[in-house]
Amino acid sequence: MADDSLNSHLLLIDLSDSEASETKECANPSTNGIAAAPELTRAERTALSEPAFQALKKSYRAKIENGEIWSTISLPLSAQLSKPDAQELLHAVEELYFYRRYQEAVQFLGKVFNDGRGEGCIDQETRELLKYYEERCKAKLANDVIKN
Repeated sequence: MADDSLNSHLLLIDLSDSEASETKECANPSTNGIAAAPELTRAERTALSEPAFQALKKSYRAKIENGEIWSTISLPLSAQLSKPDAQELLHAVEELYFYRRYQEAVQFLGKVFNDGRGEGCIDQETRELLKYYEERCKAKLANDVIKN
């Protein structure tokens, strides 16, 4: 005799994941089952088999920077800067500061804020950090002038 309490539907609750609706088949005949990195959603990357993951991992290359991030940023900036673009802008200034290229950092920030419409399109947090680096660079330049 079956126990009806064990057959209750209490445990048949469907738990949803916000990414579950994004899940689709990763197979692509032209790439032997591995889609190109930009085409994969987060759910697809999580669902990759180990061989597919290793093949995808081999396709990634480290981005090597040599103090020239600032030269890849096109000015004037777009009307509303995306967070990744704002981060790249910040990294460009941080890189110039790290390499002690203070004058170049000040000149670049001058272009961003004056010619590049930086005041209106950069979020407040990033704008404050950029202004901080600008002040630090100017202080370093003034300090170098005093030493010489």
